[in-house]
Amino acid sequence: MLQREIDSRYAWFRLAIAILLSTIGGVGMWSVVVSLPAVQAEFGAARAGASLPFTLTMIGFAVGGVLMGRLADRIGIVRPLVLGSLALGAGYALASVAGSLWQFALIYGVLIGMFGAAATFVPLLADVSHWFERRRGIAVALCASGNYLAGATWPPVVEHLIRYYGWRTTHLGIGIFCLVTMLPLILLLRSHAPVHAVGAPIPSGPRLGTLGLSPRTLQGVLAVAGLCCCVAMSMPQVHIVAYCGDLGYGVARGAEMLSLMLGFGIISRIASGFVADRLGGLATLLIGSAAQMTALTLYLMMDGLTSLYVISALFGLFQGGLVPSYAIVIRECFPAKEAGARVGIVMMSTLFGMALGGWMSGAIFDLTGSYRAAFANAIAWNGLNLAIALWLLLRRGRRQAASHVMAEGGAF
Repeated sequence: MLQREIDSRYAWFRLAIAILLSTIGGVGMWSVVVSLPAVQAEFGAARAGASLPFTLTMIGFAVGGVLMGRLADRIGIVRPLVLGSLALGAGYALASVAGSLWQFALIYGVLIGMFGAAATFVPLLADVSHWFERRRGIAVALCASGNYLAGATWPPVVEHLIRYYGWRTTHLGIGIFCLVTMLPLILLLRSHAPVHAVGAPIPSGPRLGTLGLSPRTLQGVLAVAGLCCCVAMSMPQVHIVAYCGDLGYGVARGAEMLSLMLGFGIISRIASGFVADRLGGLATLLIGSAAQMTALTLYLMMDGLTSLYVISALFGLFQGGLVPSYAIVIRECFPAKEAGARVGIVMMSTLFGMALGGWMSGAIFDLTGSYRAAFANAIAWNGLNLAIALWLLLRRGRRQAASHVMAEGGAF
């Protein structure tokens, strides 16, 4: 196997392969949503029961991010990706012959979510971060966009296939497609860890340190921040369709707004990478948190059809860069050899935040009969995320100032 250089042409080629793998493997997060009506009809389940496969998939994806990230830290990226592609192939093949809703849900949760789709997100984010120094922010952001690209491309394809061939044949076809396309792409990622142009290994130590906190404390703070921002983020993403229906605009309008969010979210993720390269991960997190809070406040203030379209576009533009910024912060503060596991823990907390926020907003609506209190709740959670980001950024500033003073003192 060849050993390549950091920030080289191969690094960009490797990034392109990572985005493609993430887009293909991301089908595991979206096919279950599209197939829900057909699966519900065949198994005669209620809507709550038919939603179980999605819930288990999200839980599996969250836990699998940590497991597969830790595995990638220890043995490299290739074998976890091979395991993930085999799990997707086997999972979709078994799902196509599932005899009950519980079988279908468990297959999605374990094979497709935990070992399949999870292998194509956190491990790839961590791996890409090792191959870039000057453009790490934009590289990680582009890799993270693969998840959104999957959400933009797979649902219409899966819906079309189900309509013409049925959900069972569609699942079998997806499994075969994942195996045929992913395994050859994985072989292109077999190079050894990158090196600097002068041939020295990439330093494994952090650049910022853990900001005067213990590694465990900083990890926990980042996990809480990820949970808070995604509790807030989930309010429009999970409930915008129902919200538009309640306002009398129709669910189709809400679906259009959701699509608008995801589309502008891709732009946001890429833009946030440029910001991170210039200002760092913590500043990017703070900017994104403040912007998302602004959009949530606008939702609370205005509910006209045109204004909701505009605010939805702004929300997508503001929130898309939040999740990749956590990966940048981790690479700035922790050793490179720990990146996979630590990124996986924070990504798991963000997914739990999405699950908690989606449920919490619905519960608040049930209690109050309105989404106004739910939007206010989202703003409160966002405020906690903003406070954490500001606190960490101020700690970084104080430590950098102290280091500068000590360096000047040592010059005399």
